[in-house]
Amino acid sequence: MFSSTFGPWSLFTDLGLIFGLLLVGKFIRVKVKFIQQLFIPPSLIAGFLGLAMGPNGLGWLPFSNQLGTYSAILIALVFASLPLSSPKFSFKEVSGRVGSIWAYAQLGMLLQWSIVGLFGLFVLKLIWPDLNSAFGLMLPTGFYGGHGTAAAVGSAFEGLGWDEARSLGMTTATVGVVMAIIFGLIFVKMAAKKNETLFIKDFSELPNDLRTGLTPKEKREPAGMSTTSSISIDSLAFHLALVFFTAFIGYLLSQGVKSVYPKLELPVFSCAFIIGLILKKIFDKYNVSDYICPVQTTRLSGTFTDLLVAFGVASIQLSIVVKYALPLIILIIFGVFTVWVITFYLGKRLLKDSWFERSIFAWGWWTGTMAMGIALLRIVDPKMESKALDDYALAYLPIAPIEILVITFAPILFVNGLGFWFLITLFILAVLILLLAKKMKWLHKV
Repeated sequence: MFSSTFGPWSLFTDLGLIFGLLLVGKFIRVKVKFIQQLFIPPSLIAGFLGLAMGPNGLGWLPFSNQLGTYSAILIALVFASLPLSSPKFSFKEVSGRVGSIWAYAQLGMLLQWSIVGLFGLFVLKLIWPDLNSAFGLMLPTGFYGGHGTAAAVGSAFEGLGWDEARSLGMTTATVGVVMAIIFGLIFVKMAAKKNETLFIKDFSELPNDLRTGLTPKEKREPAGMSTTSSISIDSLAFHLALVFFTAFIGYLLSQGVKSVYPKLELPVFSCAFIIGLILKKIFDKYNVSDYICPVQTTRLSGTFTDLLVAFGVASIQLSIVVKYALPLIILIIFGVFTVWVITFYLGKRLLKDSWFERSIFAWGWWTGTMAMGIALLRIVDPKMESKALDDYALAYLPIAPIEILVITFAPILFVNGLGFWFLITLFILAVLILLLAKKMKWLHKV
C-alpha cells in the first residue's frame, strides 16, 4: 500500500500522518489536565508521537525516508515569510523607544552562543576529545533558536560533513521547550508569591482558554484580511505563492553559490531571508506591500513552524542521542544555568518597567521558542498591559540580521577551524553592548 520509493504520494502520506498527529496532539492538549498545566504545544506532542511510532521508534507509522529533510525546507519557508510581514522601521526609533530592551535581547543571544560554545570547546572537548568542536553550539542552536534554527544549523553541518548535528540540535530544542515551560511556570509562581508580578497576584487567575488552547467566541480574532479578489486568485493562495516563490529563489541562490564556490555552503533559509528583504524593498517602492497582509504571512509562518517542530522531533535519531547522552546532559545543565543567570540578572538591571514580565518572556524565548515566551507572558500579563511584546517586536528588527549572520557562518567557520575566533568575537560584541548600555544609562542598580 505504501511505496518504498519516495514520490508525490509519499509526500502526501507524510503530510497526512503528521497532520493527523497534530490533531491528536490538540485533542490531548484539550482533554489532559497534566498537559494543560505544562502548556505543552500540540506540535511537540505530535513530534513525540511521531518519534515513538515512526521509523526511529516502533516503526508503526509508514513515514518516508525523507522525514528528516522536511525541516530544512520548512525553515526556509519560515524565514522567507519574515521579511514580507515586517514593518518599516528606523534605528533611531529603536534606540529612542526600546534601546535597553534591544541591548538585553542582543546580549541574550550573544552571551548564550559565546559562553556555552566556549564551554563545549574547552570543557566538554577536554573530557571527550572525540567530540566535534561545535558540540557546544548545539545548545544555543536548540535553545535560543528553537527547532527552526536546529533544522537550519543541523542541515548546514550535514552539508559540511557532520551528519549528527541535526538530531543533536533537535534534541536540545525539544528539551529547551520543556525547560521553558516547567521552569517558567516555577518562576511565575515564585514571582507571584513575592509580589514581583504587576498584573496577576495568584497563578490560579489564569484563564481556561490559555490552558486548553481553545479560543472562546468572544475572544476570537480575524486570521487576516483578503487583499485579492477570489475571482482572480484566492488571497491565501496569493500569500502562499509569495512565500514559496521567495524560498524557491533562495534555494536557487544557495545552489548557484555552491556551484561556483563548492566550499561555501550558504544555507537555503539565509538566502531565502535575503531574497525576502530584497523583494520587500521592491514591494514597498511599488506599493505591492499594500496587498500583503502581515497577519496572513504570520499565520503561514506559524503553520510552517508547527509542521517543522512535529517533523523535526519525529526525525530525531535516538541512537545519536544515546551515543552522546552524558556530554549532552552536562551541556544542557550548564546551558539552563547560563540562560537563567543571563535572563534574570540582566533583566533586573536593564529592564526598568515590568522587568519580570519582560524577563519571563525572554526566558521562554531563549530556552524554547518565541511562542513559549508569548505563552509565559500571557500568564503574567493576560491583557498585555506591559506592552512587552510590542517593544520586543520592535527591538528584534535590528537583531534579526545579526542572528542570521551567526546562524549562517557558525557552521562554515567551525568547519574551517575558526570556531574559537568566532565565539570570542561574539563575546567581545556582548562586552561592547554592555559598555554602550552603561554609557546610555540603560543599566541601573538593583
